Amino acid sequence: MLNGVSKTVIRIKGMTCTACAARIEKAISRMQGVLQVNVNFATEKANITYDPSKVAINEFIQKIKDVGYDVVLDKAELGLKNMTCASCAARIERTLAKQLGVYNASVNFAAETAIVEYNSSDTDIKNLIKAVRNIGYDAYEKTEAMQDQEKKERDREIKSLGRLVVISAILSAPLVMSMILRIMGKPGGVFDNPWFQIALSAPVQFVIGFKYYRGAYHNLKNGTANMDVLIAMGTSAAFFYSLYNMFTQPVEMIHNYLYFEASGVIITLITLGKYLEALAKGRTSEAIKKLVGLQAKTARVIRNNQEMDIPVEEVEVGDIVVVRPGEKIPVDGKIIEGYSSVDESMLTGESIPVEKKAGDEVVGATLNKTGSFKLEARKVGKDTALAQIIKMVEEAQGSKAPIQKLADQISGVFVPAVIVIAAVSFGVWYLIFDNFTAGLINAVSVLVIACPCALGLATPTSVMVGTGKGAEYGVLIKGGEHLERAHKIRAIVLDKTGTITRGKPEVTDIVSLGDMKPEELITFAAISEKNSEHPLGEAIVGKAKEKNLDIPDPDSFEAIPGHGIYSKIQGKDVYFGNRRLMARQNLLTDGIETLLAKLEDEGKTAMIMAVDGRIEGIVAVADTVKEHSKEAIDELKKMGIEVWMITGDNKRTASAIARQVGIENVLAEVLPENKARELEKIKAQGKLTAMVGDGINDAPALAAADVGIAIGTGTDVAMEAADITLMSGDLRGIVTAIKLSRATMRNIKQNLFWAFIYNAIGIPFAALGFLSPAIAGGAMAFSSVSVVTNALRLRRFKPET
Repeated sequence: MLNGVSKTVIRIKGMTCTACAARIEKAISRMQGVLQVNVNFATEKANITYDPSKVAINEFIQKIKDVGYDVVLDKAELGLKNMTCASCAARIERTLAKQLGVYNASVNFAAETAIVEYNSSDTDIKNLIKAVRNIGYDAYEKTEAMQDQEKKERDREIKSLGRLVVISAILSAPLVMSMILRIMGKPGGVFDNPWFQIALSAPVQFVIGFKYYRGAYHNLKNGTANMDVLIAMGTSAAFFYSLYNMFTQPVEMIHNYLYFEASGVIITLITLGKYLEALAKGRTSEAIKKLVGLQAKTARVIRNNQEMDIPVEEVEVGDIVVVRPGEKIPVDGKIIEGYSSVDESMLTGESIPVEKKAGDEVVGATLNKTGSFKLEARKVGKDTALAQIIKMVEEAQGSKAPIQKLADQISGVFVPAVIVIAAVSFGVWYLIFDNFTAGLINAVSVLVIACPCALGLATPTSVMVGTGKGAEYGVLIKGGEHLERAHKIRAIVLDKTGTITRGKPEVTDIVSLGDMKPEELITFAAISEKNSEHPLGEAIVGKAKEKNLDIPDPDSFEAIPGHGIYSKIQGKDVYFGNRRLMARQNLLTDGIETLLAKLEDEGKTAMIMAVDGRIEGIVAVADTVKEHSKEAIDELKKMGIEVWMITGDNKRTASAIARQVGIENVLAEVLPENKARELEKIKAQGKLTAMVGDGINDAPALAAADVGIAIGTGTDVAMEAADITLMSGDLRGIVTAIKLSRATMRNIKQNLFWAFIYNAIGIPFAALGFLSPAIAGGAMAFSSVSVVTNALRLRRFKPET
């Protein structure tokens, strides 16, 4: 910044000509505080000079998006340490969001991560980490290499908390015994000795409880408050009041004025709660662990004409990899030699192995079953399909669902509000009822029973388990927002080709009308179509190969555009094509018109074969419906969802496919560029609408839908534009996604209800003196554990239920 003037460079996506650049430039130049702007179409960058006191970088980004273009932002995932409750997460999120160049920051307390979108010309990851450290927490950039380190760190934290719980419990047990004996009216002996009690409680308060003091110090230093502040205030009040009474109360009555057990038990129970919470939070990310565990550790490559085993990380694009029976395929690639069947269940959820031969693509981490083969490595490291899936699931687990906003807002003011309630409670008991001890004890109970953690964990833990469970069923959900929105879907639009149907024509009927048998008909048809690149021709040749029929070259061949094919086979004249071709040869089709119409009404393309001037048969080809499409569509309708089909095909073919799968709402003859427009019409009826597609031409409609669902067997472009990706082509994945969304939202609402009710009931009870500090501390500790445990119930989710 120079004399109140700043400069920034923003990368722009989506410009198609210099007019686009001029349009963006004009829009930004009109903004208040902009001194100079230059948008370069060639470099796709906007150079802006501005007054930061009048306008912010985020406003430039939003303006570019409003004009209809997109901005290229960097995305960083930070691991976070030393957070103790949702207030910490909210504070880190606010701090990151305030940093220059940060467009969006989302902190997930349960996952202990921050996902930050930022403009790299204004800030970098080092500055983001520094900002987090400046407010008393720690941060580091999450990378692939750090996954093992993170697991070790988590395990170390769990062991450390476990040790602290045991030590704290041993030291606090005699204090609790003294309290119990006192309540029963029996002498406690050495347990009642104040010096004995202080010797036991001081290590709990100041050694085991040190982290709460440290957290409180950092928060108060920066003018904020979190759970650490509540615990430190509450336990310190109980401890120091007991210490004060040691020197002011009569010796024979002193044991009635000691509350060391309250501070000791509170810290013990809260530490136990943190230990159980850490264990449970570890289980919420089990899906990631399972995915990481699928990766092969080594690969056998051929280098310098020799086979050698190397770590999978060292495989390079272009390497020839040898895969033997029973081994995991180490990287994504293309088979160049050999044949096998491959178990792709980890990717698609389908348990039946898929046959693979030379020329076929294979995916890393899938399991080779029977044969050996060599493949050429195409994608390695972070570019493999599995690495992309892991990245998508991690990002989804670190994201926020919109329903969490309310909890975040409450967490932001929760701790100060609780401190005020505790002060009011103390004031009422002391000033009105003239009972200092009751006032102090009740104030301590209020401070320690209040639990912002339960609120902070209610949503993210469920999102983590839900997105992880989705990945197990081959349903990749990009984030909590999409997981939440899916449960509201009321209309779903399915693209026909490749989504409802296989997207690959197959021979459905071989009808003999003369002396030739079906095998002869398909043989002649395959010979005629042998050199054809048309999908229908490829389907016929494929059928003949499937039947192991001999397909020699025709003696002669001639394509007749718009009609069909003529070929000379075994000295016979063979015409194979449509009605127009038969009419051209003066062959009447009146006698087979009913049969042709029936086949065409079923959405099939019927081709007539005439040999030596006589019609011998019909071969029908169709893009067949996927095995489970009808089952999935029936299930969607049972769930109260309106199902539509959209296609560029003619109405007759579209209606035929729709009838097969039970769809009443058909949009036929829709050009690819008009699919998004048709979708908008359905949305205009007030229905939250999902679009399901697999091709490049579906990408605009997927982006326009409230929820875009891509078929993973389709194109990368479609998957990029979608909010949810089905890794297999099975439409039952849509049912799974919606059922999972409904189950997750039900779980989140349960968590939020209990978190709110717990605080709404617990705080007044504590203020009125119905709860001792020890019981309040225990309730606070187990409220968080109960929320996480409830979220873990989602692990039992099954699509069938």
